[in-house]
Amino acid sequence: MPSTVRRDAQVLWEFHQVPDAGRGTDIAIGLGGHDISVAEHTADLYRRGRFPLVVFSGANAPTTVEKFPRGEAVHFAERAEQLGVPREAMVLETKATNTSENFTFTRDQLMSEGIDPRSATIISRPYQQRRAWATLQKVWPGLEVVCSARWQALDDYIASIGDEQRVLNMLVGDTQRLWVYADAGFAVPVEVPDDVRAAYERLVAAGFDTRLVNP
Repeated sequence: MPSTVRRDAQVLWEFHQVPDAGRGTDIAIGLGGHDISVAEHTADLYRRGRFPLVVFSGANAPTTVEKFPRGEAVHFAERAEQLGVPREAMVLETKATNTSENFTFTRDQLMSEGIDPRSATIISRPYQQRRAWATLQKVWPGLEVVCSARWQALDDYIASIGDEQRVLNMLVGDTQRLWVYADAGFAVPVEVPDDVRAAYERLVAAGFDTRLVNP
């Protein structure tokens, strides 16, 4: 990775980290995707007593269907169970295909089962935290939120995924989604500092644009 790309990627990586407040919550919502460490981090927090109930949410995307053929939520729950989360402490939401649906479908499923949480720990990929927070504020207002992700240095995260291009493209794509989705009404606005916007623009110019969406 060229040093200029590495510096700009680090700026975006640090911006997307949201410090885990460490508070206990009524539930956890583990967001599906390509990264099984979401399930592993959820299991770790459950064992620490941070929440009594876990919802894993996610169907499939084109980038996950081969890795998780039975659906993201199903595979995440299986991994969490291997790590000590009892099956009876998990709810599976298996239809969501985007972050907004993760939350709206989870809310509706819990309500149909008579579960009305007041607080939730949102567990996601490290670079998804700000977008997840902004989306939830839009579609589930009033829910007290704690964001959490397994902390890793950028280089270590790239190594764990095994695909530098994929990680950097998704990091750039999630950054753009903060303002595109806010403008479209899918999320509340998030303040993006000038240095983050500049780093994003340089990475797009360098060719990291495969995960961009049309405004």
